[in-house]
Amino acid sequence: MRAEGYRRRRDRLEGWEVGIASYKLGGRYCCEVENVSVGARLARGEGTTREEAEAEALKRARELLVRTRVYPSR
Repeated sequence: MRAEGYRRRRDRLEGWEVGIASYKLGGRYCCEVENVSVGARLARGEGTTREEAEAEALKRARELLVRTRVYPSR
């Protein structure tokens, strides 16, 4: 199986810069959201459409980022 229609973009989510990658694999769309500053994957999503997969992944990433503590620099 080979990924088709790979699309990558950057956006801001809850004040954090994130990378959003989505692609079609077989008959389903997959999406991954990562924190750009550390390169860590935050969430994945799947769906029958690209929009559905991105919405699922962004919802989960938003839930994680809202709970992230940010300490002021000294």
